[in-house]
Amino acid sequence: MSKENCILRVALTGNIGSGKSTVARLLEKYGVSVLDADRVVHRLLERDEVKEALVRKLGREVLNPDGSVNRRAVAERVFGNPELLRWLESLLHPKVYEEFDRFCGERGGVCALEAALVFEKGNQNRFHYTVLVYAPKEVAKKRALQRGLSEEEFERRWSRQMDPEKKKKLADFVVDNSGPLEETERQVRELARFLKEQLGRFC
Repeated sequence: MSKENCILRVALTGNIGSGKSTVARLLEKYGVSVLDADRVVHRLLERDEVKEALVRKLGREVLNPDGSVNRRAVAERVFGNPELLRWLESLLHPKVYEEFDRFCGERGGVCALEAALVFEKGNQNRFHYTVLVYAPKEVAKKRALQRGLSEEEFERRWSRQMDPEKKKKLADFVVDNSGPLEETERQVRELARFLKEQLGRFC
């Protein structure tokens, strides 16, 4: 059975500070291939056609002196402007999913896309299963501040994301990452085993 014909697509999502990256590393440990949407976006921002579109829309000030994209400058331009933010997402999000399709074709098996705004953008139907990494706001905020994010930046990003309590009702699986790492790993180990057992249904 070829890899191309045996793929199970999983969305790995969760709010800022929930611990998506921790769960992603654990999933990889247990045999799931994970693509980080943020890293894909960083690569996309270095493509000439994307840089040209950014300059046309946002101005040359979004470029660094060496011609690379200044991601902070882009963020400052778009996050306070809903129209520009929608434009940027329409530019980048389809390309992220193209990259995920390519990634799945190369890896085969159980493949997950680690991405924040799956439910917010109505993209859950692109996947066979959705996995929410959950932590209550106070836990997520403490983690985000510990890694250097300002309280203002945390609140701004949190406000763009759906309440995780609502996401719990939408997700196929919830990994509660509000407790000890050992408990998170136990949940992920069981989840990975289940997903691999389901793989045959999608060949």
